[in-house]
Amino acid sequence: MKSKINIKVVFIMGVSPTVFYKNCYSKYAIAAVNVFTMEQIHGLFKAGQRANAPFIVQMTPVARNYAHSKMLLAMIDAAAKIYPKAVYAIHLDHGNEPHAFDAITSNSYNSVMIDASHDNFETNISRTKTVVEAAHKNNVVVEAELGVLSGVEDDISIDEKHAKYTQPSEVVDFVNQTNCDSLAVAVGTSHGAYKFSGGQGIQFDILKEIQKRLPNFPIVLHGGSAVNKEEINRINKNGGSLNKEAAGVAPEEIVKAITYGVCKINIATDTRLIWARVHREFFNTSPELFDPIIPGQKYMEAYETFMLEKFDLLKATGKVSQLKI
Repeated sequence: MKSKINIKVVFIMGVSPTVFYKNCYSKYAIAAVNVFTMEQIHGLFKAGQRANAPFIVQMTPVARNYAHSKMLLAMIDAAAKIYPKAVYAIHLDHGNEPHAFDAITSNSYNSVMIDASHDNFETNISRTKTVVEAAHKNNVVVEAELGVLSGVEDDISIDEKHAKYTQPSEVVDFVNQTNCDSLAVAVGTSHGAYKFSGGQGIQFDILKEIQKRLPNFPIVLHGGSAVNKEEINRINKNGGSLNKEAAGVAPEEIVKAITYGVCKINIATDTRLIWARVHREFFNTSPELFDPIIPGQKYMEAYETFMLEKFDLLKATGKVSQLKI
C-alpha cells in the first residue's frame, strides 16, 4: 500500500520588489498604483505590458474591505494571464497588523507595508519589527514609514498641523532596529487631492541627507500623484466641486527625486480623478444612457494612456528587459 505524501505548495504571484529596486536605484522609479476595480487592473496591466515597464499593484485595507482581498487577487491573477508579459509585484499599502499578517500568511503578496508612522518612534520600531519578522519568514518584504504625511489616504485623515517631516537623524537607527526592506518618508508630499497646500514642494535637502545616511537603500515616496489641473477643471465643469487650488507633485520634482534614491512612487489620486472625470462627462453629456460598460471602457483607455505617460516620466519604459528575475 502506497503512503500518501503531503506537499505544501507555496505560490506567490509576481516578483519581489527587491528585484526592481536593485536595478532601478537612482536611474528610474517603479510606479506603485492602488487598485479597487476591474477597470483599473485592466488598464494598469495593459499599460505595463505595452510599455515593458515593471510596476507594483497595490491594495489598501479599505480596498480589501471593499472588494474583498480574494476578489482583488483573483482579478490580478486573471490580468496576469491576459497580459502574460506584464512584470509586477503585489503589495499591501498602508497596512495595519491584521491586514499585514493576513497578507503574509496568504502566500499571495510579495510585499507588505506596516504603517505605524503615527506612533512615537519606539512604538513604530516595535510594531514594524514584529511585522518584519513574520514577513521575512515567508519571503515577503516589508515597507515601513517614518514621518507623517498630511492629507487623506482612504479613511485615514491627518490634519496639516500634525504633519511632520522624516528626521534624517533617525533613519539609520530605525532601519537597523526594524530590518525593514524599504522606507517611506515624509518630505513634503501629501495624500489625496490636498497636495502642497504650503506651496513648498518636495524637501530635497531632507532627501539628500537621508540618501547620505542610507546609501543604496530604497526610499518610497507616498502621495506621488500630479493632480492634473485639467482633470480638476473638467470634473468641476460637469457637476464636481473639487478644490481648484489642489496641486500635486510636479513632474520635474518626481524626476529629480529619483536621483536621491526614491525607487517607488505611489499613485492613487490621479487615477481616481480620471475615473471621476470620465464618468461625470459621460453621464452629463449622455443623460439618457445608463450602461456602465461604455464609461467603463472609456476609463480603461484613459487609464492606460495615463500609465504609459507615467512610465515614461519615471523612466521605467522598456526596463523589464534589464531585470534579473
